[in-house]
Amino acid sequence: MNLSKSSNPVFGKNIFNRSVAGTDSGVMTVEGTMNKTGIMLLIVLFAAAFTWRKFFGSYNPEFPAEGASAITGWMLAGGIGGFITALITTFSPRRAAFTAPIYAVFEGLFLGGISAFFEAQFPGLVIRAVSLTFGVFLIMLLLYRSGKIRATGKFRMGIIAATGGIALVYFISFIAGLFGANLNFLFGSGTFGIGFSLIVVGIAALNLILDFDMIEQGSYAGAPQYMEWYGAFGLMVTLIWLYIEILRLLAKFASNRD
Repeated sequence: MNLSKSSNPVFGKNIFNRSVAGTDSGVMTVEGTMNKTGIMLLIVLFAAAFTWRKFFGSYNPEFPAEGASAITGWMLAGGIGGFITALITTFSPRRAAFTAPIYAVFEGLFLGGISAFFEAQFPGLVIRAVSLTFGVFLIMLLLYRSGKIRATGKFRMGIIAATGGIALVYFISFIAGLFGANLNFLFGSGTFGIGFSLIVVGIAALNLILDFDMIEQGSYAGAPQYMEWYGAFGLMVTLIWLYIEILRLLAKFASNRD
């Protein structure tokens, strides 16, 4: 049973195989992992509510900068803190029970801020993005559980390659932006930009299949119980990515209607 291949960087190494060892603390289960995913999701929502309220508590349509200034520091803390705790969790899974909830707090602060920015521009956008994210999650889970989509070797390699390609595009666009290059054709609300976002959302959704498979295989292999937190953390990484991409896609559609 190969537990080493996933396009999610959290699961992108032989993490479950290396963790399978004698333990007195129990073993990883799918149910336990999903319960911990639910806990992390609640933490994200509570943290997001903080920056959301802080933004709209200071927001004035005539002076939008006031709302932004109220949460900029919190968003920076969330983004940087989330990145650091993600690295710690990835390289030290045994600490996941401690670091994964902290990651959820940081990401919640960031997501609440960025969601508030989009909501201020396009009222009603966030609830649609949240609904679609949960809808996609449930559809992917049903497809996986029913066997309609299987994480075969070729499927894994295709999603890994596609995800790597997207990461490369984002990295190149970031570097290009530092030199003043304009990539609106890719990230704008034109036909090409919307098409690109649709592809990214599709790849993010398919990554959920790989995450489900890795969690299930980890439970079958008898991974230690602390890996439930690690599995929940990895699944949250994909869900957060999916939500952000859906939010951006809906914003592009909304821009075209205005």
